[in-house]
Amino acid sequence: MLNKLNIQLQPEQQSKHSFYLLMEEITLTTAKQVVEWIFECNFKKEERPELLNLVITSPGGDLNAAFAIIDAMRGSAMPIRTIGLGQIASAALMVFIAGAKGYRILTPNTSILSHQYSWGAFGKEHELFATVKEFDLTTKKMISHYRKCTGMQEKKIREVLLPPQDIWLSPQESKEMGLCDDVRELS
Repeated sequence: MLNKLNIQLQPEQQSKHSFYLLMEEITLTTAKQVVEWIFECNFKKEERPELLNLVITSPGGDLNAAFAIIDAMRGSAMPIRTIGLGQIASAALMVFIAGAKGYRILTPNTSILSHQYSWGAFGKEHELFATVKEFDLTTKKMISHYRKCTGMQEKKIREVLLPPQDIWLSPQESKEMGLCDDVRELS
């Protein structure tokens, strides 16, 4: 797979790169596994990798779990290359775009989904007001993250990435919007 992604590694370099496959829904359990991998790689005393590779195929999932992964990625001493395959949707897109600038790669057949997040709530009036506040804070975090990763202004983000309806993008459209840095064939 490394050679097919145009990542040329000599045998002595292979220990300097670490791979993790995130190929399921983003949950607290899957986020924990990714965060542990990032921490383990960062705290190795010997043969510490120079580059971490996070390969993602995911329908999305828990946005708060995704932000836990994003915070761990941002705290990594080593750059994290994100490689998107198949489908990257919703919370998974948030994780994908958090990859190191210049290292966010999509394959040509990857489908990208961006949308406003959904969340249900019930409870007493004061609990619902607290939920609305959390909803607003989460929306602000999403917009801030998109701004940091794409360079777009809030108005543009709301218009093209977070409108009321789901937005499906091709890899090329994603590149034009700054969601990825490169689109590469696997062969």
